Amino acid sequence: MTTQRSVRAAGWCKRGLTLLAGLALSACATTASMVPGPQYMIVGVDQKVTRDDTGKVVFLPPGKDVVSVVDISNREAPRIVASLPLMNSVFGPPTNLAITPDERVAIVANSMAWEQDGAGWKAVPDNKIYLIDLTANPPRLAATVQGGKQPSGLAINARGDLVLVANRADNSISVFSLQGTTLKLIDTVAMGEQVASVAITRDGKWALVTKFPGHKIAVLKIDGQKVTYDKYDMPVGLWPYNIDVTPDGKIAISADNGNAGGSDGHVDTVSVIDLEATPPRVIDRVVVGDAPEGFAISPTGAIAVAILLNGSAGVPKTAWFANKNGKVAVLRIDGKKVTKVKELEVGGLPEGVVFSPDGKYIYVGNYVTRDVSILRVDGTDVTDTGKRLQLPGPPASMRGRAR
Repeated sequence: MTTQRSVRAAGWCKRGLTLLAGLALSACATTASMVPGPQYMIVGVDQKVTRDDTGKVVFLPPGKDVVSVVDISNREAPRIVASLPLMNSVFGPPTNLAITPDERVAIVANSMAWEQDGAGWKAVPDNKIYLIDLTANPPRLAATVQGGKQPSGLAINARGDLVLVANRADNSISVFSLQGTTLKLIDTVAMGEQVASVAITRDGKWALVTKFPGHKIAVLKIDGQKVTYDKYDMPVGLWPYNIDVTPDGKIAISADNGNAGGSDGHVDTVSVIDLEATPPRVIDRVVVGDAPEGFAISPTGAIAVAILLNGSAGVPKTAWFANKNGKVAVLRIDGKKVTKVKELEVGGLPEGVVFSPDGKYIYVGNYVTRDVSILRVDGTDVTDTGKRLQLPGPPASMRGRAR
């Protein structure tokens, strides 16, 4: 015979088991988005540049920039582990920083310096490159070296001993050797015109350079730490700003911004380059949307994402194509065929983009809203988790570890 007390006890037991089961499921869900040990991305925060309602750039006093080191081992709850007071700039591709494959060192190029201009300020080309020791607790600045004028997009090879930096004001590529926290300039390769960014193939034998105003991609040959340019260029879409290579090295994809000034309301493209052809050549262009700037290919090679400005900043608020939010265009990669499959809205003026090392999450830096959108990847489908990481200021650039 069941007493009233035993009935109540049975009820509490059932509810307790249900609660425990729910907690277990919650713990499993949290654990599924975590990996052991820290995994880093690095974010450049530029506090010096904003825009008024007409879209005009407004320069603010310097002194508040930081470079934040973010641990993404908990994929949906990343945390800032350090913010170093280092100047960096939104001018240039959001790829002016990177982390070595072993995650021991981060490199940050400061494209622009700030000078007093009467009662205001003006931007002038800088040449400083910072090395951050990620093994220190907390991460710290290990060295500052000089490169070319207006160092912009940069790349680290898979061995972690070679760094290439695109110098926009010098029309050149700086070649650095990297050993531990020692970065040494060993050569400068003249490119003949302005360059914005650079990518190195996984085998370390080639590099691809975006010639921004020339609407071309240049091919560099790498032999150890010797880099040469035989003046072979490929025509791509208008104003190529960023470029990446698939993990298997079969294709590269350039994000063609379409307009030197950013958004204009018209669609733009990415260009697909066959790297197995002799010589390499452009085999396709895929429409993605208005002003792709940030760009990255997943470590799995299954998808790529083009980050679209989408009229979300740098344009008059009364413009017919003005929008509150930017977008992420998702591209499926099937061999050498690239297809746009989806769009998602993110924050205003999205710039940098980072895939988690396992390719299961995407982080997008939103300059206007001063945060990072966290997206989840399932195969070739991408969804917004609705979660955002708040930053100490506008994210001008973002990068994960080189692969």
